[in-house]
Amino acid sequence: MLKLIVANWKMNPATPREARELYLKTKQAALKQRSARVIICPPAIFIGCLNHKTSSRLSLGVQDISVHRNTGAFTGAISAAQASYSEAEYAIIGHSERRAAGDEEKIINTKVKLALAAKLNVILCVGEKSRDGEGGYLQELHEQLTSALAGVPNNFYKKLVIAYEPVWAVGKGASGADTPAEFLHHKLFIQKVLSKTVGAAAAKAVPVLYGGSVDHKNAESFLNEGQAGGLLVGRASLRADHFKQIIYAAR
Repeated sequence: MLKLIVANWKMNPATPREARELYLKTKQAALKQRSARVIICPPAIFIGCLNHKTSSRLSLGVQDISVHRNTGAFTGAISAAQASYSEAEYAIIGHSERRAAGDEEKIINTKVKLALAAKLNVILCVGEKSRDGEGGYLQELHEQLTSALAGVPNNFYKKLVIAYEPVWAVGKGASGADTPAEFLHHKLFIQKVLSKTVGAAAAKAVPVLYGGSVDHKNAESFLNEGQAGGLLVGRASLRADHFKQIIYAAR
């Protein structure tokens, strides 16, 4: 199975020219790496200027979609259908920064269903705000998974990707990355939760990525020792030289 290396550019870069330059540099690395599928998620306004052509090793995605199904008076919103028409193949849903902005579990569940209905692949982000030594935070993970996927038909799980991204490891104020060993523990926990709905075989087929302070120095250990199905990369994806090393780590 190909490793999924996801670049979440967030609200970067500043201009279409910078976006194209970064995209082309990333594309060169992606097409050389036969063991990975690279998914670039730029600001939605830049998708149309990237001159993208579908490839088995390179895809585009959006960083979020609207909770509304149809067109209407929803200023600033982008529907799942509009994202699909724009050549996006993936949608990040439930990112910790969107949760902090007000995306509650019911909203995330609606967005997951809308994305799947629009034939988008879903990258569902889950992760605890803090970690207690007794493992109580696992209940938070369990609730995030079960609520986000409530009512989702089993046949849609083949279009699902889970990104485990502990909140305390995200962003400039992060206290550091998780460890590969701890990630593997959480990957198995996530698969166990999913298996209660779709069975063990189907649950194991859902890629589980690691995100949170991923860089060119720790990528290989998460992919190998942590047995991650891929990586969700933030800041490091904006440095073409560093992101290339992360892509090549999937060998």
